[in-house]
Amino acid sequence: MSHRNAPLSETGRLRLARCVVEDGWSLRRAAERFQVAVTTAARWAGRYRELGESGMADRSSRPHRSPNQTPTRTERRIIKVRVIRRWGPARIAYLLGLNVSTVHNVLTRYGLAKLRWLDRSTGRVIRRMESAHCGDLVHVDVKKVGKIPAGGGWRMLGRTIGNRNAHADKSPGRRRDRHLIRGYHFLHTAIDAHSRLAYSEVLADERKETAAGFWLRANSWFNECGFEVRNVLTDNGSCYRSHAFRDALGDIGHRRTRPYRPQTNGKVERFHRTLADEWAYARLYTSDTERCAEFPIWLHTYNHHRGHTALGGQPPATRVPNLSGQYT
Repeated sequence: MSHRNAPLSETGRLRLARCVVEDGWSLRRAAERFQVAVTTAARWAGRYRELGESGMADRSSRPHRSPNQTPTRTERRIIKVRVIRRWGPARIAYLLGLNVSTVHNVLTRYGLAKLRWLDRSTGRVIRRMESAHCGDLVHVDVKKVGKIPAGGGWRMLGRTIGNRNAHADKSPGRRRDRHLIRGYHFLHTAIDAHSRLAYSEVLADERKETAAGFWLRANSWFNECGFEVRNVLTDNGSCYRSHAFRDALGDIGHRRTRPYRPQTNGKVERFHRTLADEWAYARLYTSDTERCAEFPIWLHTYNHHRGHTALGGQPPATRVPNLSGQYT
């Protein structure tokens, strides 16, 4: 595709061809005048003689014949395996004894959706939900993160010493404390579907009272950010089906995901994956207190400074009008 201001755009080609064919210019003179090679001038003059003005348009670079193209029967076998088993190019190529690039080219040629766009259980293309305004839909979920024992866990000290450290208890006969020493943090998160602005807290459990109290604080925080929440999306966990959580929502609409379909709540699931990669397991912490102290700092960076691919490289705060502290 030529640039619209290039010397030999379609208009420039037509002028060159007319100078040669209609005005009788030599190919060398026309080539010097339009700053192209003599062979280029000859090509456009020849096309003008044959096709007229329509011959000045770009032609497809696709070859007229493809003697080495994959046979139709093989293409059908590739497509059949993809549709039935939902395998990637590497596994299909191994099964059929083909080159991986061959399988990939066939799948691309027939426009088959990438595996990450499909629901693995049904094979249907996943529809991406995109809210038009802040507060139209807020995703809510909980993620468990293991606590770090004093002195560091197995990621820092190795499994043998780290596990011994996690189970350490000086007092005899107190085996019940082992679970308390290890234990979990429960990260309750609410993320706005339009802006990806996130509110999250590290709490002790995921009981109904805890989830209800978290939502009251999250809703108040979103209101301080300048918008009202109209709908909430959660999974079917018992804490979200409770009367306490229903009362905390009040007039806010409550939607639930389909059973065994965590991708429906994909925005908060993806946030938790980012959280694990960039905060929880981003570096080796010496204590649980040290890691928890880093969480508010990381969350502020996520909301106000970290670029988000779904937002064109901009942080979530840029999608919230008049958000206070947006540029701090």
